[in-house]
Amino acid sequence: MATIDVFNRNVPAESAFGYAQAIKSGDLIHVSGQVSFDEKGEFVHAGDFAAELEQTHVNMDKVLAHYGATRNQVVSQVLYLVNLQQNATPTMEGNLAYFGDHRPASTVVGVTELTFPGQAVEISFIIDTKLPA
Repeated sequence: MATIDVFNRNVPAESAFGYAQAIKSGDLIHVSGQVSFDEKGEFVHAGDFAAELEQTHVNMDKVLAHYGATRNQVVSQVLYLVNLQQNATPTMEGNLAYFGDHRPASTVVGVTELTFPGQAVEISFIIDTKLPA
């Protein structure tokens, strides 16, 4: 029987929206959309896409660290972008910088808006802990 491990950062949105940051079931970890939260759980960097994407990647790393996983174990991601055409190039550059030579399956979805005022990016992803770190 698979065990389930739930990870939360205790940010207000987890309670307000009723979700977990990540759930590990067996060898897979399903990670909720990561956003540009600071340590207090407040959305930061509205209007500064590069800084927002960088903080989102920092928060992705926190989930990976909790599970002792690495970026090389990310098997897929879905990126939700406001202003897709405007933010496509900085997203590609940020993605390449974040993953280096690793290439997870990836889907980019253009959306009209996201949860927080000024939010332009959200990234959900799946980790396979059986892959080499």
